Amino acid sequence: MEPLKDPLKDRVVTQFHPPPHRPLSIDILVKPFCHLPCWRFLKDHLSQEGQLLKSSAIYLISQAKFLFQAERNILELKDPVVIVGDLHGQFYDLLKILEVGGDPEKTKYLFLGDYVDRGNFSLEIIMLLYALKINYPNTFYLIRGNHETRQMTSHFNFRQEVLYKHDLETYELIMESFDALPLACIVNNKFLSVHGGISTSLFHLKDITNLNRFIEPPNEGLLCDLLWSDPADNPSGVLPECFMPNTARSCSVIYGFKATRIFLKNNSLAGIIRAHEAQMEGFKMHKWNGPNKFPTVLTIFSAPNYCGTYNNKGAILRLDDSTLSIHQICQSPEPYCLPHQLDVFAWSIPFVIEKSVSMLSHILSLSNTKNDQFTEDDELIEEMLKDMQIQRKTELAGKIKTLSRMMSMIKSLNEKNKTDDCHKSYNKDYNKPQSIGGKGSFELETKMEVFEKVKAQDIVNEKCPTA
Repeated sequence: MEPLKDPLKDRVVTQFHPPPHRPLSIDILVKPFCHLPCWRFLKDHLSQEGQLLKSSAIYLISQAKFLFQAERNILELKDPVVIVGDLHGQFYDLLKILEVGGDPEKTKYLFLGDYVDRGNFSLEIIMLLYALKINYPNTFYLIRGNHETRQMTSHFNFRQEVLYKHDLETYELIMESFDALPLACIVNNKFLSVHGGISTSLFHLKDITNLNRFIEPPNEGLLCDLLWSDPADNPSGVLPECFMPNTARSCSVIYGFKATRIFLKNNSLAGIIRAHEAQMEGFKMHKWNGPNKFPTVLTIFSAPNYCGTYNNKGAILRLDDSTLSIHQICQSPEPYCLPHQLDVFAWSIPFVIEKSVSMLSHILSLSNTKNDQFTEDDELIEEMLKDMQIQRKTELAGKIKTLSRMMSMIKSLNEKNKTDDCHKSYNKDYNKPQSIGGKGSFELETKMEVFEKVKAQDIVNEKCPTA
């Protein structure tokens, strides 16, 4: 794809590669000899902030949806396999994961859901993952997370992102493809891989097999729990009961060691591999059955510096010959995005207006607003306006006064917004916690303490929106 041209050779920042000139069309995206999307070319195009034509996006979505529909509710995989947790719109970290995990052409991948929301590049993640699925349908697998729903993508920012980059039709097609995603995976006949966890309604794997997954998930029941449930957050995994209400999520359940042990025994499994929860090191091993045994539950989280504030590491899990290894990753640099998906012109116009009005108000300020008289400081301006008619000068002064009042109003609104922001614990539009790491009194705190503070501040965004 041809980059943006520079015919005058007058680019100020020449060390950066020019962005793609046009959105990627389907005739360039799809290889003519095998009718498959060129995912490497697409990866490079998207990493340079290139866009897709709507026809190209619809092609990827529809082809991937067809493949998902052909898969069962529970996938079955053998190692070696690389397992990836939450990504949450962090596209440039996905590129790092594909680099660390291995070339998708030669490596089997299983992604555990939550590809979208919170981050700014969710659509890019979906387009690249779908292109990889189309190229490698038998070695590249995706299952559904709790954010792959209409409820969550409307509450957070994915829907807004798709509407900005494409339109409502594209968003609805993506939601339909999410409905077709499988729900779980059995790896090596030993491990249940799922986004959230087990359920009070889950006794045997056939309970998942018998589910109708092609729907918007409800706020209760087995389908909800597979996407939303969490393991007990204590070293022993002991709970007063097998399952407890999940108050942190406002839906689903918390499962402990007893419930997990019964489920694993009934299904001849060794453990559960899941995602769904941010972790400081990118993973957490729930060794409820003893420190020297394989963890009963293993949480993997692959979005480093989650929401740009958690300061956590991301991680991926590799299973090879029944041997487990974990690879940690740090956040990769990504382009800065303005709030509300604004472009630079829409963002800068109010700023330019305010500064222009301020300048004019200073030059032509009036001491007496009733009589439209200029002060002594404006003698130079009066001298410049001597040749102008009195009526024209009065009209001009009136306009400047009006602009001055507008400037005062803009300043007032800005000050109010700043005051309101100080009382918000998170960004209302992007549902992100405030960045507190490394500032003020937090400078002397450990990374873990900062992580826990941000996590506590962000707890409101972990809830089911309408529960």
